[in-house]
Amino acid sequence: MNKEENSKENESLAIEAHGMVKKFGNYMAVNGVDLKVPVGSIYGLVGPNGAGKTTIINMLATLTQANDGTIKIFNYDVKKENNIVRQLIGLTGQFASIDENLSAIENLMIFGKLHGLSGGEAKKRAYELLEEFNLTEHKKKSVEKFSGGMRRRLDLAVSLISEPPLIFLDEPTTGLDPRTRAQLWKTIRKLVEKGSTILLTTQYLDEADQLADRIMLIDHGQVVIDGTPDQLKDSIGAESLQFTVRNIEKVNEAMKIVEKILGVEVQQVEDSNVTAPMTQIDKLVDILNELNKANIHLSDVHIQKPTLDDVFMTLTAESIKNVPGEK
Repeated sequence: MNKEENSKENESLAIEAHGMVKKFGNYMAVNGVDLKVPVGSIYGLVGPNGAGKTTIINMLATLTQANDGTIKIFNYDVKKENNIVRQLIGLTGQFASIDENLSAIENLMIFGKLHGLSGGEAKKRAYELLEEFNLTEHKKKSVEKFSGGMRRRLDLAVSLISEPPLIFLDEPTTGLDPRTRAQLWKTIRKLVEKGSTILLTTQYLDEADQLADRIMLIDHGQVVIDGTPDQLKDSIGAESLQFTVRNIEKVNEAMKIVEKILGVEVQQVEDSNVTAPMTQIDKLVDILNELNKANIHLSDVHIQKPTLDDVFMTLTAESIKNVPGEK
């Protein structure tokens, strides 16, 4: 890649980090993580508790300094040009930064003024955000009376006061009910449509699957795998055939038929539930015909694609096996 091509690639990246390291005493929280986040995308960081997700966010957002590595935000060096970087980012952490004793409008106006807006500009921006996050009718209500979902929406609104091009969302939907989570997902998608870039950490694998263009799975401070949701799912193998035998006494016979046709190991998951790797979808008709000939009736049959939960469980389990002292 020549210098011109490299420059264009850098301009198209909201985040470019190489070899990020963060230690707390003898504890290695983040160990050599590389990260590239394209402008206008949603990038998901997933991993177990203590994997290093929040530490990565804090380094990127200038809240803590990396012990090693380089970090650039829109091609600005986080260490040397942190004042510029702070003007380009918004951060919503795991815990609301808003003042519970104040109303929604008061919180927004205070943060607007802290970001350098005049009184009139802060008020105008506050009302715009209240409208965008469906909080207008609650604008004068004390935040201590807000529901969990309303607090999270207000906290996200606060982080958008200055309309930053890069937004860090650290587990933004933790503790929210499914409906409120879905509403927040819509808001996140809308932000990207308007030109924002989002780095999202989450413990909800379905959330990462629904929102993220690309996902990084980290464990013990290291990258386990990185790719699109489909690439991550494909990494752990093929689809699986899952079926339930109506008469439990026929389960063993059904398993032998499937093993013969597919040439793979078949597992009895629970009672009459059976599963097997399914690399040849066209063999399904043969299986059903043979089961029918043997007078084996099924109450359920379907092809299950791998989920991000499967990826998480499979790859973090392998990671734990490779950690000294872990069993």
